[in-house]
Amino acid sequence: MIFDYIYAKFLGNFPIQFNKCIRNCRFQYKYKMSEIKIEFAVEMHGDSCVEIVRKSLEGMGLVDIDRKQGRVIVHTVEPWSRIQEKIENTGRKAVLAGFGGQSAVSIINKTGSDVDRTSIQGVVRFTAITNDQAGVVVDGVIDGLTPGLHGMHVHEMGDISGGCDTVGAHYNPRNSPHGAPHDEPNQRHAGDLGNIRADETGRATFRFVDSILEVWDVIGRSVVITQQPDDFGKGCNEQSSIDGNSGER
Repeated sequence: MIFDYIYAKFLGNFPIQFNKCIRNCRFQYKYKMSEIKIEFAVEMHGDSCVEIVRKSLEGMGLVDIDRKQGRVIVHTVEPWSRIQEKIENTGRKAVLAGFGGQSAVSIINKTGSDVDRTSIQGVVRFTAITNDQAGVVVDGVIDGLTPGLHGMHVHEMGDISGGCDTVGAHYNPRNSPHGAPHDEPNQRHAGDLGNIRADETGRATFRFVDSILEVWDVIGRSVVITQQPDDFGKGCNEQSSIDGNSGER
């Protein structure tokens, strides 16, 4: 592909209790996350493999391993990508199988169609901070990007039948102008998540708080990564006020 882009449908959410936010201010949350259950599919042969995997996850939380089912479940406050890395450092492939918790998960992969083809793959998760206060923790890992900054946005529709051309505009229930993640709600699209940075290997790893979105806002919508960085609506042309001049999807 000439341009880097990804999109995915949100899969759903699961109820769980969360600790309340311990402090918040206008542009930043300081929060305490409760544990979340993360499940990985891991091929293990024999009890020695189980012990190796278990040892690799020491300090990560409560670990439950079912060797026959090839299942590793971790109750943790750590990002899922860190748990995956710990397991894969043992020489075993760890495939993310699912999350517990009040969250929405976007799986980014190949479409399998001729409409849009991409080698970009990854997972983005939106997790509620509290049950009674707006805001989500956004964390994820995406591979296959070109090094540098790329815009990331929630789009209004989850229809990927036509690739990125059918996901609609940025999610914008307040009919606000395009802006930056730290802008006031009436000065940014709800789907404006700013930029993520891919390293020299093409991997972007990120974890941040968005104070406007809620988990149920994103169910059934889509996530798009763009070729260029987002200028947050600060450019001098009309396109800047639409998508931050972030380029092709």
